[in-house]
Amino acid sequence: MAGVTYDHVWKKFGDFVALNDLNIKIEDKEFLVLVGPSGCGKTTALRCLAGLEDVTDGKVLIGDQVVNDVAPKDRDIAMVFQSYALYPHMTVFDNMAFGLKLRKVPKDEIKRRVEEAAQTLGIEHLLKRRPRELSGGQRQRVAVGRAIVREPKVFLFDEPLSNLDAKLRVQTRAEISKLHQRLQTTFIYVTHDQTEAMTMATRIAVMNRGVLQQLDTPQNLYDRPANLFVAGFIGSPAMNFFPAHLKKDGNDLFVITENWTIKIPPTRAETYMPLAGREVIFGIRPEDIHNPEFAPPGIHSAAVEAKVDVTELMGNEILLYLAHGSDNIFVARVDPRTRFQIDERVQVVLNMDNFHIFDPSLDSENPAAVR
Repeated sequence: MAGVTYDHVWKKFGDFVALNDLNIKIEDKEFLVLVGPSGCGKTTALRCLAGLEDVTDGKVLIGDQVVNDVAPKDRDIAMVFQSYALYPHMTVFDNMAFGLKLRKVPKDEIKRRVEEAAQTLGIEHLLKRRPRELSGGQRQRVAVGRAIVREPKVFLFDEPLSNLDAKLRVQTRAEISKLHQRLQTTFIYVTHDQTEAMTMATRIAVMNRGVLQQLDTPQNLYDRPANLFVAGFIGSPAMNFFPAHLKKDGNDLFVITENWTIKIPPTRAETYMPLAGREVIFGIRPEDIHNPEFAPPGIHSAAVEAKVDVTELMGNEILLYLAHGSDNIFVARVDPRTRFQIDERVQVVLNMDNFHIFDPSLDSENPAAVR
């Protein structure tokens, strides 16, 4: 077993910078998820670790060994790809055993490893079948089993659930989490799906344009995003953002948006007093916007008015798309007993215990959160 370290890793394709000074230390037995939009560098980071791409600068370490110049087959890693890449003419057993046969592993040992991996994944009854006789989920388990039999130091997963339907994705990500708990091995998992990241990871590395934006636990990323990009990427539906400025009035501090004047609770006002008179971005998550009839008790609330644009009934909740000002649509996640109508002007309540302020003065494209 081993941890993994990216030590000031750069990867360039000509003039394009795919990885920009990447620094991550992944602990032994950790489940780290690399997440971000397409083109953010997450798959490139995984391929550099696997040896499928050469590092332009910096070092990649598995345990204490620098592996920049080590051949992929000698890195003691196993990789599961988005495509199952199974041999169609081979049985499930032979697909899982193929890599071990190439390494001249004794037959008895191959049989033991394949049967143990199949039992772990619940596919022992499929060992004599061929890929065409399997469902998509079963094929993905075979691909994972092929990695397990290697007994590597590190497992790499490159968007392995992308080809599965929604229900099967939920089921399979739970199985991968259980597998990590059983194997107690380092898992590094790439996805663009922040729900997968939040539900599976020990820690999440959020990336954008080759730059690591924040590395933290799922709950801390949700509660304390480092900047506007992380705040908008983590959470579904995404956090709402409003251009605003802060105004001081005596000992009170207010957020002024296009249509609203919102008092910041005294318990949090001191943090933002230095920004009084400044342009900021006010952020609040859909789940912190409530129908006043069903607002949680004991919160610092602020009532604001908006017009209902679209409603989405989800069964256990309603998503309201509300118009604020001239061109800002924001989302509220409200109680399913809500009976607001389209084009109706309504009051909603903001939970002012959970808002966020971002300061664009240093970086207007990706303002940092103010703490």
